[in-house]
Amino acid sequence: MTAQIIGTYFVSLCLVIGAGFVLVGAIGLLKFNDPMTRLHAPTKVGTVGIGMLLVASIVHSFDIGKPSTHEVLIMIFLFVTAPISANFIGKVNIHRRACETPPEPPKDDTWSTLSVPDFDSER
Repeated sequence: MTAQIIGTYFVSLCLVIGAGFVLVGAIGLLKFNDPMTRLHAPTKVGTVGIGMLLVASIVHSFDIGKPSTHEVLIMIFLFVTAPISANFIGKVNIHRRACETPPEPPKDDTWSTLSVPDFDSER
C-alpha cells in the first residue's frame, strides 16, 4: 500500500465522519423546539463536522502533490467566530424572552466579587 492510497482512505474517512456530524447538526437544528437548544446543535456539532471536512481537504491537497493551507485559516476563523456568534444569538434570545430566562443570581455582596463572607473568613 502506498502513501497515496492510505491518504485517500484517510480522506474518505474524514469526509464520512464530517458529513455525519454535519447531518446530525442539521437534524438537530430542524427537530429541536426551543431556540436555545436549536442553537446548540449547529454550533457544537457543525463546527466539528466542518473541521473534519477541512482536514480531509488539507490531506487531499497534500496527497495529490499540491499543498494548500488555506483551510487552516478557514478553521481558525470558524473556531474563533462560532462561539462568539452563538453567544450573541443566545443573548438575543434571552433579551427577547424567546426562551426561559436564567435564574437570578443570589442577592448578597459576595456574588461575582472577591469579597469573602464573614463565616468563611474565620477559617
